[in-house]
Amino acid sequence: MNQEVVDDRGSPRAERSASLSKSSVCVLLPTLDEAATIGDVIDSFRRRGYENVLVVDGGSTDGTREIAADRGVRVMTQSGTGKGQAVREAVERIDVPYVLMLDGDGTYDPDDAERMLEPLAEGSEHVIGDRFADMEDGAMTRLNRFGNRVINRAFETIHGEPYVDILSGYRAFTTDSFEQCGLTADGFTIETELAVECVKQGIDTTVVPVSYAERPDESETNLHPIRDGGRIIVALYSLARTSNPLFYFGTLGVGSIIAGGLVATYVLYQWVAYGIGHNILALVSAAAILLGVQLLMFGVLSDMIVSLHRDQRRRLERFGESVRARERHHVDEETLSLDDSSDVTPAAPSEYASDDERDRS
Repeated sequence: MNQEVVDDRGSPRAERSASLSKSSVCVLLPTLDEAATIGDVIDSFRRRGYENVLVVDGGSTDGTREIAADRGVRVMTQSGTGKGQAVREAVERIDVPYVLMLDGDGTYDPDDAERMLEPLAEGSEHVIGDRFADMEDGAMTRLNRFGNRVINRAFETIHGEPYVDILSGYRAFTTDSFEQCGLTADGFTIETELAVECVKQGIDTTVVPVSYAERPDESETNLHPIRDGGRIIVALYSLARTSNPLFYFGTLGVGSIIAGGLVATYVLYQWVAYGIGHNILALVSAAAILLGVQLLMFGVLSDMIVSLHRDQRRRLERFGESVRARERHHVDEETLSLDDSSDVTPAAPSEYASDDERDRS
């Protein structure tokens, strides 16, 4: 995981530790027909001192918005559809530096809020809550558990970061880091895209254990395991095109080479065993193998370009941080110098000084 710069005078880490407070945090609750739970979720955060709560609703028909509005929190109805679109639109309206995001279905524990926010105070930019650390029996079906394990393992293989639970809806992040992410997902793939963008943009990400409870009986899930799971897998692979091009184009290239090799083997067997030639199939196999080799070469070149781009970005970020630190240090020195000079008063003329000296004084 990417690490923040070391603490020093004027560093982002030091500034955050001093400024992070509940008033600087917006609790973001994306909802869709969560009338059975949204009131309790809001009340729990309000009791813990989080007054800045924003509910972004996807067009509920069960009174979710009305219940939230009765609690005195901000409520907005998203202009489009899907959780991803809702989150992007809501963050644009948040005017504080930190966001604590979770679903409004009562499965996440508000008591974990401080645990989620603590890494931000220590310099992290994005925090993922690991549901598997303390999951209640029945909170997730066996099919969902299996799918989550497969997706997390695939993410680690493709993108190289052990984020443990990339589909977790319990997130804490800085609005600055969110703006760095080129997010386009509209549905439940928003969590996957956020995890990929954290790797791609070099965002300092931390994983913390959280509790995950079973959804109340009167609350129905909006997630469809097979359909949404398939979309997540497709998104995970397609996003590798820009974050890990060697894997993306490499797998396509290897697949093309294997397909071409199988066709070539069949053509060779038919010619050796029966004297039958398949000229068209032979051309197809040769084209497939050639295409596969080209894709592999393109993947290697793309990976080199991406690596160079990341290195250059990190150098620019470090340079910008050092410039800002020097500017802050220079301003501090100037302020101190002005304070010292203001304390100096002109010396009174000595009683032994001459008349001319006294006049000059």
